Amino acid sequence: MEFKQSLYDVVIIGAGPAGATAAALLAQAGKSVLVLERQHFPRFSIGESLLPQCMAFLDEAGLLERVVKHADELGFQFKDGAAFYHNGEHVNFDFQKKSSVGPGTTYQVKRERFDKLLIEGAAEFGAEVYHGLTVQAVNFDNADYVSVTVEHDADGQQYHIKGRYLLDASGFGRVLPRLLDLEYPSDFPVRQAAFCHVKTDLTGGRFDRQKILITTHPDEPEIWFWTIPFADGTASLGVVGGVEFFAHNKDAKDALWQRVNEEPYLRKVLGDCEVTRPEQFITGYSANVRTLYGDRFALLGNAGEFLDPVFSSGVTIAMKSSSIAVPLVIRELNGEQVDWENEYSARLRKGISTFHTFVKGWYDTRFQDVIYFKQQHPEVKAMICSILAGYAWDESNPYVRESERRLGVLAELCQPVSPE
Repeated sequence: MEFKQSLYDVVIIGAGPAGATAAALLAQAGKSVLVLERQHFPRFSIGESLLPQCMAFLDEAGLLERVVKHADELGFQFKDGAAFYHNGEHVNFDFQKKSSVGPGTTYQVKRERFDKLLIEGAAEFGAEVYHGLTVQAVNFDNADYVSVTVEHDADGQQYHIKGRYLLDASGFGRVLPRLLDLEYPSDFPVRQAAFCHVKTDLTGGRFDRQKILITTHPDEPEIWFWTIPFADGTASLGVVGGVEFFAHNKDAKDALWQRVNEEPYLRKVLGDCEVTRPEQFITGYSANVRTLYGDRFALLGNAGEFLDPVFSSGVTIAMKSSSIAVPLVIRELNGEQVDWENEYSARLRKGISTFHTFVKGWYDTRFQDVIYFKQQHPEVKAMICSILAGYAWDESNPYVRESERRLGVLAELCQPVSPE
């Protein structure tokens, strides 16, 4: 294996959405970019329901036209909102009725197709991309470059790569947090998801396939289901809850279908369905890091922080992190001083904090009280809709500026009235 350069401006670990958008932005800015990906694409990943905010980041990276052009042939499902269901209550959020400025529609995608499409677009812009390379070590001792040691999966041969800057977009692989001992436990309880893909026309019940369906378990509000339709007649189906709720289940198949069969509406929506991707578990996915940046490196997306799948925020945070970080990397490469704490970490964490508030509120049921409240005020609903659409950095929205206080007040107003 031969690399085209002995020294790259930027080395990126990971070719998922964060890595691909960062690589596309850097390459178009004239920087030499090397992307190192452990897996061979296409490969499966969760995080299949995008948020409209993602479309703005794709446009910024020059990748939106590519996504729209190939959407039909790749089976991307047009998405314009989110639907919620609990014990007979149906609530729809139309993302086009959000309060924030920006795209109001997006897609639900099979990530193996979507991620491959994005990284191929970054390569067309000039990024150099290699698959089957696992990062084994990083060294910052030389003041002129970062040294990255990688191993090729085909022959076990090791290579030493030099980059002036290093971006970690390794997602759940969390390469730099592990190598640099940056991780610490999330403050979220340990949760587990059991999921699969099914072939189904989703014609049962009241359900608009242009929306993700989030169903709250009829008896345990901390347990919820996702149903994500794709345009090829299949759907992603999952159940999420604390590990204690699945302790008695023998495997992921047992855990998923036991809970689905406990929710008659979801069972009706699914109709006669056939499993096309086997059931599996993912456990303890929430994570934190002590810092999102350091001397000549920054963490992007899930490599830095992952919250929870309930509002599909993962890809949005990943792309936002690239959108903020890349201009700062370019400035630093050009010899400018960059305040990474205020210009990157604080900015990125503002939106993460907003999502954190509403994820926490979902599980302690305050936000569920808001979602399922029958007398919803249109203006307030539009602001909440903006957050569900991914606009968690829009500080013109009071539910972003003061997310915890505002949610607390709103949840109090939406409390069910107890009969006298």
